[in-house]
Amino acid sequence: MTSTDPAGCRDRALLLASRARYAGTSWSGSTWLMSLRGSTVSRSASGARRRTRRAPDARSASPSGRPPTTCPVRAWRAWLELSGTTEGAAFRPVDRHGHVGTTRLSGQAVALVLKRHAGRAGLDPTEVAVHSLRAGLATAAAAAGVPERVIAEQTGHKGTTMLRRYIREGSLFRENAASAVGL
Repeated sequence: MTSTDPAGCRDRALLLASRARYAGTSWSGSTWLMSLRGSTVSRSASGARRRTRRAPDARSASPSGRPPTTCPVRAWRAWLELSGTTEGAAFRPVDRHGHVGTTRLSGQAVALVLKRHAGRAGLDPTEVAVHSLRAGLATAAAAAGVPERVIAEQTGHKGTTMLRRYIREGSLFRENAASAVGL
């Protein structure tokens, strides 16, 4: 995927942005992604913030990534520059000739992008959905020792019950009483 490949550039930005879930709303992952507009995301020294009229009290922040290849802010900027998007929906269809459309991606199109890349990564596409990215963020953050309160603020969970369902089995072996006592 080169920087001149519009579909690849869009997909990278879409997948990386989806991990920085819109906190404070009950929007689904694909609805949130489809609502992103080129004019509603501002850049700061430490990352990017999204502002919105629909949920003015909600917060959304995406920190700049350390590795450039996984930085959602760099991917976002690259996509906006390549697509020429300044107004309207940020994530748009790209045809087989690399022409960027004017409408926004549908929820089904977002899911297809995710499934296509999951298959390329060796995962079973039928086992992956947009919420898998949210669950993956929660799982990875928990494995890195991020407190549940901080994870919940980022993912938009109101309590820990559902959040803990999102944090997958990864912590079962890391935080295991039998392992701690040497069994």
